[in-house]
This record gives sequence, C-alpha cells and structure tokens, in this order.
Amino acid sequence: MKWASAISEQTAVESAIEECAVSLRAQLGGDSPDLAVVFASSHYQQNFEAIPELVRHELGSEEAPPVVLGCSGGGIIGNGQEVEQRPALSITAASLPGVTVTPFHLASDALPDLDAGPTSWEELLKVSPADSPQFVLLADPFSFPVQNLIMGMDFAYTGAAKIGGLASGGQQQGGNALFLGNRVHRSGAIGVALHGNITVDTVVAQGCRPIGKTMRITQSRQNMLESLDGETPLNVLRGLFPTLNERDQGLMRNSLFLGVVMDDFIEEPQQGDFLIRNVMGMDDRSGSLAIGEMLKEGQLVQFHLRDADTSAQDLAAVLDRYAGDNRENQAQGALLFSCLGRGQYLYGKPNHDTDLFRDKLGAVPLGGFFCNGEIGPVSGTTFLHGYTSSFGIFRPKM
Repeated sequence: MKWASAISEQTAVESAIEECAVSLRAQLGGDSPDLAVVFASSHYQQNFEAIPELVRHELGSEEAPPVVLGCSGGGIIGNGQEVEQRPALSITAASLPGVTVTPFHLASDALPDLDAGPTSWEELLKVSPADSPQFVLLADPFSFPVQNLIMGMDFAYTGAAKIGGLASGGQQQGGNALFLGNRVHRSGAIGVALHGNITVDTVVAQGCRPIGKTMRITQSRQNMLESLDGETPLNVLRGLFPTLNERDQGLMRNSLFLGVVMDDFIEEPQQGDFLIRNVMGMDDRSGSLAIGEMLKEGQLVQFHLRDADTSAQDLAAVLDRYAGDNRENQAQGALLFSCLGRGQYLYGKPNHDTDLFRDKLGAVPLGGFFCNGEIGPVSGTTFLHGYTSSFGIFRPKM
C-alpha cells in the first residue's frame, strides 16, 4: 500500500490536474494508483464535468484507470496544506494491492426503508458485511438524506468505519459536484467500499472541551433535557457559572454545548467519547433545555464550550489519544473532512489542523476538503457533525 497527496493552485483545471499528477507520480514511484480522491474549489465550476476524465487520463491507462472519487469544496486540502478562498484542486491517490474498491452512487429515492433488513443495503451497495468493508462517503447537502444513509449503514455494516463529508461550494441544489468514475453527479451521494488488506481508523475532533462534571439524565422528553442528577439543567448551569473564569463565563453565554455519551458501557468518558450537540434554547419556568439530539434517561452528559482555543485543545487531545493507542503507527495515508467554520475563519491562520496532524502523526500524505457537514463515528455510532474535523487514516490490515 502506498499513498500520495498533491495540491495545485493553478487557475486552469487542466494545468492544476497536470501539476498534481506530476507530483503524485514522483511520490508513488511508478506504482499505478487504484484510487484517486479529488477535491476541487468552486472556482473550477465551469470545468467540473471534465475533471474525472482528466484525472483518469493523467494517473492511469485506458485499460486500468483509477477509481475516481471526490466533490466540490469551499476550501481544499492536499499534501497537508489548506487552501481557502482561492482556486485549488487536490488529488490524494493510493496504490492498494490486495484491496477491492467498490464505487457506488445513490439517489435519495433509492434508500431502503429504515426498517429494511441488511440484505437490502447489501444489494444497494454491492458489498457484503462478511467482507468487513470500510466506507468513504460524500453527499450533496441539498438533495440527499444523509442521516438516513448512515443510520441504515450502521445497522447493516456494524463496526465498519464510515467517514466523509457533505459537498460544499455550491449555494443551491445543482451547484455542487460529485465525482465518481468517469461521471459527475449533481445530486445524491457517492462513495467507495474498501475491503481486503486495509483498515480505516477514524479520529473525530468536535472542537469542544468539557466544563463541570459528568452527570446522568434523570428526566428527558425527546430532545428536551429536564433533569440532571435530580436537578433542573438551568439550576446546574447557575451553580456552574460562578466556578468558571471570566473567559469561560463569556463562552458559556454564547457558545454552550452538551456532550452526550452514546455508549452506555462507558462510565468514565474521555474527550472524544462525547457526541457534541447544540443547546438550542431554554425554558426559564421549568429549567429545561432544548438539545439538538434525541435524549434518553440514564445517559451520561457533560456541558462543553467551543472557541478557537478549545477547538485546538480538543484536536490535540484526540490526536494524542490516537497516537498513544497506535504507537507502532503504520498510517500510509489520510483524508480530512473539516467544517467550513474551522480553518482560517476559526483560527485566524491557515493549516492549523493539518499542521497539528503532522506534528502528532508525522508526514502522512493528507488530503481532504472543507465540508457542509462532516461524517464520522463517536463511540461506534456514525453521526453527521458540524464544526468538526473527521479524519480517516488508512493502513494495511496486516
């Protein structure tokens, strides 16, 4: 297995792809890529239709072109660099001996019912759960019910990694592009199933840090949080507020979130074990909070804060945790699906997340894009996130 990543800021799409291809061929050392993951900024929208064939021509032969997967992006990541608000195109390519790459395109009306059995999903995606596939998913946010897709895939492919993001750059339906094989789709979802000698590790950084202590939900109704350890949530927050420093008090007023532990077997959650969801409103009379997630009694939760510093601390913590759990790091390549609200907008400088990734894991070829929503697991269940960086890290299974 060998991975390579390149990025170009050439304004002509042909020149950008050619520049990337020259770099990729040098990095791959003569190995032919089986997969080429392409992300292109909206500056190339007049030439989106030409991108798949140009990539296939530059990186493969007519008899054995690579599987092309990719989409448009509001910001582009390649070769460990983040390019925002400027023309950019990146290609991350992989030679994958012993790995089967199965591409798929899904229309929104093709999804099985949520109560359908695993066989329906196997027929749709053309891959068996017995093959232990791993998935990279891309979707158009204007035309596709992503949450239904990942719920169904979690049911049918339990334990399989599912990582990806929602295309960005377009402002309305039909404005985004999804690249698959030799075609461009303007709606739906696309992806690849990878199985064989490959493992996809996932690292999901939701950009928050916890405050206070973990508490258990003692009363809830759908998404309404009504009681924590027997107290109203509003009373809990009133007791927590004076214990915080001035900066955190300001964040609590404007950037408060709830972290929900989705795995019932985790008793002492760490950073990365929480699903972060918005606090959408509060009821002064009852002391209840409205949360952007369905809740159930007995779940462990903890309040969280978010800003640039907390986001940086969170990413460092989850990457440190991954590096510590994988000391014999065999990572060969990685894809990063980062929120449009991160990057320079959040940190005030480019390359924050990619630089931190390189600092923690070394010079692993890294490509990706800035998304309209990020797909990644928390405690074994896949979710659609916001303000998140979701990494897929690829290594041989043996």
